[in-house]
Amino acid sequence: AASPPSPLWALPEELLLLICSYLDAQALGRLAQVCRRLRFLSSRDVLWRRIARGCLNSGFTQLGTDLAPGIPVKERVKVSQNWRHGRCRRETVLKWKCKQVAPSSYSFLMPWMELDGEYLYLSQAENIQAYQLCAEGTGLQRHPQAIFSGHQEDVCRFVLVNSHIVSGGGDGSIVLHKLHGSYSVKFSAHEQEVNCVDFQGGLIVSGSRDRTAKVWSLSAGRVGQCLHTVQTDDRVWSIAISPLLSSFVTGTACCGHISPLRIWDLESGQLLTCLGTDFHHGAGVLDVFYETPSLLLSCGYDTYIRYWDIRTSTRKCVQEWEEPHDSALYCIRSDKNHMIASGSSYYGVVRLWDKRQTQCLQSFHLSSPTSSPVYCLRFSTTHLYAALASALHVLDFTAS
Repeated sequence: AASPPSPLWALPEELLLLICSYLDAQALGRLAQVCRRLRFLSSRDVLWRRIARGCLNSGFTQLGTDLAPGIPVKERVKVSQNWRHGRCRRETVLKWKCKQVAPSSYSFLMPWMELDGEYLYLSQAENIQAYQLCAEGTGLQRHPQAIFSGHQEDVCRFVLVNSHIVSGGGDGSIVLHKLHGSYSVKFSAHEQEVNCVDFQGGLIVSGSRDRTAKVWSLSAGRVGQCLHTVQTDDRVWSIAISPLLSSFVTGTACCGHISPLRIWDLESGQLLTCLGTDFHHGAGVLDVFYETPSLLLSCGYDTYIRYWDIRTSTRKCVQEWEEPHDSALYCIRSDKNHMIASGSSYYGVVRLWDKRQTQCLQSFHLSSPTSSPVYCLRFSTTHLYAALASALHVLDFTAS
């Protein structure tokens, strides 16, 4: 008698992987229920990577770079569905009081933050505090692990790069801290508050209300030396260095007749190009974010997120999305692939956008009943953190 045919899963592994590479997520999930071998095989990262690159915030950039190599790709695809459908657990992890500036008046802090592995860095008044994330990833340790100080007035913005914190303050100064150690440098930078800073390749760029942007050296023997002063003729609200370290972009208040988005040569300080021609008066740019050397996101008072590709045109953005409730947009970030997250000026609204769609994908209202802007937001593949006037909120997308 002829022997029975071998089952499909008895094929060599390389052939099984080739066959399974044509399956979608649902089919791979069903295949995992057949037997132990196929359950192991269907969980391999190589099968899920193609699917993950089409998902929201799965840790893969447009170029295919994996930003979260320590997390199984299948798990990231599952969590990505929660991002798309807005399924999350919300929690307020930190609260702070308003700052009293006179016996009968209060002002709100404008916090800024950065995520770095197991730590979240948050500016509160004159200091930057480092909080360790809890093991489950949702909350923060109750007390900060470290406090970085040096400003005489509130920290406006800061960046975290290569184990260094560079911050700009309302006192017009820039402070550089080394995360691990006591090394710090402070120097007077601008005549008015330093609204924005960036730090790459041993250079700092800063922008100020005094209508200038400046380039600073951090090389040995020249720390704090100003290399270029750019007259922007407008208040500078946002700034970012290109990933190629050849230029930087400034976002200004748009109170004159000049485009609020301009790109400058980092080596000479000369103007390279202006982005856009149809900005309305007062349409200041509050945040900018480079995805690649040629792809740039911007947002601000005119309620639009704009996506620029400087390889194709500097006169018009390639895509734009309008905030549906006509609110200014204080901050944006992207996963460098399909997803954008934005923070609005009213009622702590965080929105998620899919670049492949024209309408907002999901909205989360974090401030009620009082209204507060979302001054800053950051996210990982599993959590989103949003800093409002008096509280830090987290959205946990691992919750089903």
